[in-house]
Amino acid sequence: MDEADFAALPRGRHNLTRDQVESAQRGRLLYGMAMVVAEKGYAATSVADVLKRVHISRDTFYQHFSDKEDCFLAALDGCAALLTNIVEVPLAEPDLDPLDQFDRAMALYLNTIVAQSALAKMYFLESFAAGERARRIRFAVQAQMGRRIVETFAGHPGWAGVPDPDFAVAVIGGAVSSMVMAALAEDRIGDIPGLREPIIAFLRYVLTP
Repeated sequence: MDEADFAALPRGRHNLTRDQVESAQRGRLLYGMAMVVAEKGYAATSVADVLKRVHISRDTFYQHFSDKEDCFLAALDGCAALLTNIVEVPLAEPDLDPLDQFDRAMALYLNTIVAQSALAKMYFLESFAAGERARRIRFAVQAQMGRRIVETFAGHPGWAGVPDPDFAVAVIGGAVSSMVMAALAEDRIGDIPGLREPIIAFLRYVLTP
């Protein structure tokens, strides 16, 4: 997702349907919210900042969203869907060893965070500043991904000896999230893909029967 994906609607007459126009407007507003929040932080972002960024009228904004929080939560949902969907394909490859599935999923996950660093900053850093509803979205997504990882590792011989799989995944997920957050907060974006190798090496050690 980048600014080119949300190009302005053509001026004058066009062949777009009303639904297409509204979808394009909504997408641009979500993009604008994500980019401005990544730059200024949620608390300092105003609806006016978003409108200035994407050149959409205030009336149009309020046709789609009730307020700043409503728009932010929709953008957060979109980012959460992007991150969860990106790992689903490798986690669902039945011919791969579960650890190899996780390895591929982790590579895609971390590379997507780098490619979409502004969205990632909004998701990982600003969801905590946006109130209880935003935090619930964030934690629900983390729990969903954790359950999916537990399902993936269920077929690994070494996983049978893990005393509490849900807790183990929570520890892994919390550690990865913490390291990603630190890199994003300190603008060390280039360090993020390098997290994969030591994480996988640690898991291979732990899961070796």
